[in-house]
Amino acid sequence: MSDSDELILEQIEIGPMQNFTYIVGSRSTREVAIVDPAWDIDALLGRIDEAGYTLKAALVTHYHPDHVGGEFSRRKIPGLAELLAKRPVKSYAHKLESDGVRKVTGLSESDIVKVESGDKLNLGPVEVEFLHTPGHTPGSQCFRVKETLVSGDTLFVQGCGRVDLPGSDTDDMFASLRKLAALPDETLLLPGHNYSHVPHATIAETKESNPYLRIEDLKTWHQIMG
Repeated sequence: MSDSDELILEQIEIGPMQNFTYIVGSRSTREVAIVDPAWDIDALLGRIDEAGYTLKAALVTHYHPDHVGGEFSRRKIPGLAELLAKRPVKSYAHKLESDGVRKVTGLSESDIVKVESGDKLNLGPVEVEFLHTPGHTPGSQCFRVKETLVSGDTLFVQGCGRVDLPGSDTDDMFASLRKLAALPDETLLLPGHNYSHVPHATIAETKESNPYLRIEDLKTWHQIMG
């Protein structure tokens, strides 16, 4: 089985904020992880069961409730807590994000595996690499799987995550975007929201369409980001 045939990678738009949830894993073993499960946990688990996958982990890009569940704008969003009540898997969050995840979801410390940049998770022969990309939040992370990048709210096809929220940092975001721009051009970018006219793009295409990736000096970045 070739690398492309081995990889399970499903992009699912869900919820009123155009969130993307992802199912990633191994076609030979049927082991998968779910990225940023929120809004409709029963539908997401139904998709996993329908396809005959075995859920092994939940991967967290960052702690905002539209990605992991919790209170948001006076409403309760289903997310990690509801997922783990039905499928008791571990949630993988960056070590700087774990406290935020626990606060908004109510998960216990034992529910969360704290990871660092460069750590890896194996789903059968498929390897997921964790990349720390702070800026939107202190512990924001992306997931690199073969020639794909699941980027959460760090990088969108035509934008980037907000840096005017509690815990966000303009300089950190600049460094994270430069880090992602240096990935191979053929890398497929899979963002955390469907905010563009296309749901995904290569890094080369993103560098052409995304003005934030064309900024190469910190002074200009500060002028644009205010």
